[in-house]
Amino acid sequence: MSAQELEQLVGLLRGGPVSFSAPPQEMRPVFEGMLVSLPGDESTVTEERELGGVPGLWMGAEGARALLYLHGGGYTIGSPLAYREFSTQLARTAGASLFAPDYRLAPEHPHPAALEDALAAYRALLDLGHAADDVVVAGDSAGGGLTLALLVAIREAGLPLPARAVLFSPWLDLTLSGTSVASKAEADPSLDQAGLAAAAAHYLNGLPAETPAASPLFADLTGLPPLLIEVGEAEILLSDATRLADRAGLAGVDITLHVWPGMPHVWGLFAAVLGEGREVIEEAGAFIAGS
Repeated sequence: MSAQELEQLVGLLRGGPVSFSAPPQEMRPVFEGMLVSLPGDESTVTEERELGGVPGLWMGAEGARALLYLHGGGYTIGSPLAYREFSTQLARTAGASLFAPDYRLAPEHPHPAALEDALAAYRALLDLGHAADDVVVAGDSAGGGLTLALLVAIREAGLPLPARAVLFSPWLDLTLSGTSVASKAEADPSLDQAGLAAAAAHYLNGLPAETPAASPLFADLTGLPPLLIEVGEAEILLSDATRLADRAGLAGVDITLHVWPGMPHVWGLFAAVLGEGREVIEEAGAFIAGS
């Protein structure tokens, strides 16, 4: 770990302009501008595409593997464009095609709109001829929660499950009952309980926060494919990840949990300036590729 790299990143995040407590409509352009301003690979070629009636970002590859990437943003902000550098790096590392759906956001489109869009995109990948064994689902933060909820929805719909899934710093419990919400409050430079509670209220729109389709930590995890969970030690969602590892293991799911010392929320987004960001992409990419 480069202490200087991490210190600079933490300082940037603590002074950042994004707050989930603010109106989502105000934060969307701010959040997008922050992420798209990060250095990236200008040679990457992507195109806008619609799968299953859901618009999104597509990047082709020669191999059969396909990555369905669900972006973060508390279900209220974020877009495939904002996460383009991270998702395309991940897909290239895995040698996979990429579809990142621009799923509908709350409060305009509360639960279950995002889950419906994710399921429609997955069905469309199968309809394109991708075998389920060649599809991997991944997501970060709220997109990590959406990834887990999607796996359960796929199973409940009687569809073949994807080969595996990756969850980066997943938000899995909208009740915010994890112990790290309090114990890591000082350490986390990105998230706070009040902001997550506001985002959850937008997404739930009156639905109980413990509803499994919205808080998939409480879902039946039986029969899910292998999961890789990547989480930072310095984030308030740490216990979402550790509790998932416990519950999934008890359900017989093949689970790999990697807790990265000192890392903040979804640090892979900052691979251009943080060595551990590049390392987590390499590790997750190898898992997606099945190697």
